[in-house]
Formats: sequence, structure tokens, C-alpha cells
Amino acid sequence: LPRCSNMAQIIDGKGIAQEMRGQVSQELKEFVAAGHAAPHLTAVIVGDDPASERYVHNKMIACRDVGISSETKHLPASTTQEELLALINQLNKDPHVTGVLVQLPVPEHINERTICNAVNVDKDVDGFNELNMGRLALDMEAIIPATPLGVKRLLEHLNIETFGRNTVVVGRSKNVSLPMAILLSSDGKYATKALDATVTICHRYTPPKELARYCRQADIIVVAVGKPGLITKDMIKPGACVIDVGINRIKDEKTGKFKLVGDVDFEEVRQVAGHITPVPGGVGPMTVAMLMHNTLQAAKKQ
Repeated sequence: LPRCSNMAQIIDGKGIAQEMRGQVSQELKEFVAAGHAAPHLTAVIVGDDPASERYVHNKMIACRDVGISSETKHLPASTTQEELLALINQLNKDPHVTGVLVQLPVPEHINERTICNAVNVDKDVDGFNELNMGRLALDMEAIIPATPLGVKRLLEHLNIETFGRNTVVVGRSKNVSLPMAILLSSDGKYATKALDATVTICHRYTPPKELARYCRQADIIVVAVGKPGLITKDMIKPGACVIDVGINRIKDEKTGKFKLVGDVDFEEVRQVAGHITPVPGGVGPMTVAMLMHNTLQAAKKQ
């Protein structure tokens, strides 16, 4: 892709996501025209985390845009694990509900893994149920977590070569980094249509010197740890593609106002990289678009 001067091309996640939402909307119209009921997504929030409320609000707006009916169930932070499991069970059994999403994080007294596994595998639009995760790992048909799927779609949309390329995933979370590493490294000829890259996973116990060494060899870096400024200019191979999944709320020293930044030192890194995602407006909108895609796929399975 041609670039002006030596600055990285800023990846327009928002624009690409809009295009993909349009595709989902069209596919959904055809699905309904064939006599099927429109998909219905129920989101569950436990407690009153403002970030969770914002994320779910954005997801509900996207549902409305593409033609998916949706509702949000707000539960107090004092909700017990048993009460939450009872609600999930009710949603699993409800034929009108085709997608179920429990917004993470849940309060500390609730076990996240137990909750993710309780969601019916075919309604699990987040792809966090152990069966969907296992299927992804084994290159089988699966609902793939929306953020890694969004990153995959970005790379494909930009025609960024991944076959055999050195790729570093910084982070090892089970919901983003692990499925991301699987999608990057798995074989493209099977159900997940993965990316055939050579993948190194770095995490909090990777010594900083080693992290820098691995990153400098990478053609593609995907970072998702929640540490502002972790990835700096000296860690980037010239022309590399840098995907910043991090989202951190920090106080702007100059204005005193809060702003969102990723895990990458954006202004510095863009002087060396070939492609870079901004925060906000990079991976975030793609995650929401892929959630819409997953919700339609889930409805088709039922």
C-alpha cells in the first residue's frame, strides 16, 4: 500500500468496521427474507462499571443499525453467582433469544470461567465458552472471539501478508491474546481460515530486553495488555504493522482532561511502522462489527 512520506499508514478501523456492518446488515436482510426470525441479542451487565455500560451501549446501537433486536439486563453488583447462572439458563432456553453476552469483568465473587461456560455454545456470541475456544484451537467451525476476529479481518482487508511472517502477540489473556495467537498461527486451509504466521507470545514475565528483541524481529505486532506506552519506537522493525488492542484512560498533562490511549506510543511508533491502528478508532469498532457478525452466525446455527 502506498504511503505518504515515511509515516505509517493509520488504519481506519472505524471506516472498515462500518463497511463490515453494512455487509452483516445485507446478509441479515436476506436471512429474514428467507423466512427466518431476526436475531435477538441479550446482554447482561452485573454491577455498574461505567466502561462496561459504555461498551454495551455501543453494542446495542450497532444492533439497531444492522437490524438485530436487543435488550440489556442490568443486575446489581450484589447478584450471586447462582442468580446469574439462573438468568443465563433462562436465556439459553428462550427460543426468542439467539445470542447471549455477559459483559466482562463480573464482580470478584463471581467466577468468570464458570459464567462463560454456562452460556449455550450456539448462543455464545463472545466465543468465550470452553467449547468454542477448544474448537478454535482445533481449527474447527467455531464462534471466534470478536476482537481477534476483528484484527484478522483488518489484516485481510489491508492485504497485509501473514503467511510465514514473524508475529509477536504481547499479552496472554484468554479472551483476546490467546485466541489471537491461535488465529495468527493456525493453518489457513481449515475451518477457521487462519493466517499461517510464525507467532511468539510475550507477557508480563518476559524480560523487557527480550520483549524488545522479539518485537524488533516482528513483521506484525499485536499488543493487548493495558499498559500505556509499553511499545516504543526503538522496538519496531521499520515498516512493521502494529495493532494496538490496549485501551487505557489517562489524564492529559496539558489539558487536565482524561483521554483514551492504547499500549503503543502512537506518535513515536508511527514514524517507523508501516501500518498502525489508532486508539480510539482502530480495533474497538472492529470488535463491535464482529460481534454483529457473530450474532448473525449464531442465529443461523439455531
